[in-house]
Amino acid sequence: MLVIDCKQPKLEVIVTPPAAPKGRNGVPPQGRNGAAPNGRNGPPPREKPPIVFVHGAFAGAWCWEEFFVPYFTGKGYTTVSFSLRGHGESEGWEMLDLATLSNYVDDLASVTAALERPPILVGHSMGGMVVQKYLETRTAAAMVLMSSVGPWGLLESSWHMMLSSPRLAQGLSLMQLWGLPMMNPDVLYEGLFSTAVPRDRAERYFRRFQRESQRVIMDMTWLDIPRQPPRTPLPTLVMGAGEDAFIPRTMVHRTARYLDADALMVPDMAHAMMLEETWYHAAEPILHWLHEHGL
Repeated sequence: MLVIDCKQPKLEVIVTPPAAPKGRNGVPPQGRNGAAPNGRNGPPPREKPPIVFVHGAFAGAWCWEEFFVPYFTGKGYTTVSFSLRGHGESEGWEMLDLATLSNYVDDLASVTAALERPPILVGHSMGGMVVQKYLETRTAAAMVLMSSVGPWGLLESSWHMMLSSPRLAQGLSLMQLWGLPMMNPDVLYEGLFSTAVPRDRAERYFRRFQRESQRVIMDMTWLDIPRQPPRTPLPTLVMGAGEDAFIPRTMVHRTARYLDADALMVPDMAHAMMLEETWYHAAEPILHWLHEHGL
């Protein structure tokens, strides 16, 4: 009889505190006698909830560290980026194909359990599905879904990719079977980016892409898609990219309607919004939306 050890693997977790505000010459601004810059000695501003970033398939925590983590910590948020089991520097590589979507939800739960307050959850692509499954039984301060798989699973997005970018669909299938060497880098770049990402950065990203759990792909297709909306209503933003080869515009809007969420399409961006040269076109609307909801 085969016995599988299902203990929680050690995860790569990167916690980045908010950056200190800087005044002239890089010195934190102070008023007279060390008071706040406005001259008042009132209570400190309300602490913002932390932001937990959940990466998508084939990636890891590294995809958030490039631009989104510095941006949001610079705006006063503590950020938490982590790699799901079998990704990045997390344990579990040898058991990757046995990992389930529920395992990924457990990974997210183990990260949020260490936080002092409910976080803002930002999930990209597959990470958005992980967030939706997490919220079936748990709560958060808010949810942001970026180019996310919808509650109905991968079938719609798979057909969209095969029709809009057949070479990308073929390349990802071959990579799943035989590994990264089977993927043509140029095909992957065309599928992920709509802007001219510098070649050295694009090549660095490519080297960090990896296979995904085949079981999780099956779970997201039909085996374990979300069965219900979040247990507790919460502010939700569903964001799509105008040039996305993975997630069609129709899925973005249907997901937003299902979740009673705000919907936003970012033009002239592809699937990997957080790594595009114009990444701030995605980051800034998220920040404004958080402020509108008092977060």
